[in-house]
Amino acid sequence: MSTRTARYERATKETRIEVALDLDGTGKAEVATGVGFADHMLTLFAFWARVDLTLTCQGDLEIDAHHSLEDVGLCLGQALADALGDKRGIARIGLARVPMDEALTEVVIDISGRPYLVYEDGPVPALIAGQEKDVWREFFKSVAQRAGLNLHINFLYGRNGHHLLESAFKGFGLALGQAAARTRDGVPSTKGSLD
Repeated sequence: MSTRTARYERATKETRIEVALDLDGTGKAEVATGVGFADHMLTLFAFWARVDLTLTCQGDLEIDAHHSLEDVGLCLGQALADALGDKRGIARIGLARVPMDEALTEVVIDISGRPYLVYEDGPVPALIAGQEKDVWREFFKSVAQRAGLNLHINFLYGRNGHHLLESAFKGFGLALGQAAARTRDGVPSTKGSLD
């Protein structure tokens, strides 16, 4: 069985990012984005997806976290796409509902090759860990776009921003782990291709 690993690097005037990913790992993560809250969330993602993730980002944090988190999403998404390869044998679809104290979030993924994000963040407060909440929409949009995911994240209820995002990242990890699991032969599509 082929290994499902990827390395990806991206350098712009705003960010410099390196990612290494093993889809068949154990959940180990070494993450240093310069944004402590993002490091925490990505570590949770890797643990619950049971992927090994090494990620570093040097970004223009003197402005804010927007460029860094958007570009981290692009790089993580590209690494996921590269590691998934032709997607043969994967389950393709994953679903998770994860509570975190008063918060509950549902995440559904289809590794369809057709990127789309539905992101219902009504209960999420305007600021989380000093950053506007919309940086997380941009992060997930970037991941979905580059990885070819149909990704639905619905923050069902909650009050605390940390709890809401933590439930989303755990759910993202669980759902991705399910969807990327090798459970069948061939490409998981009645058409015979994913795109």
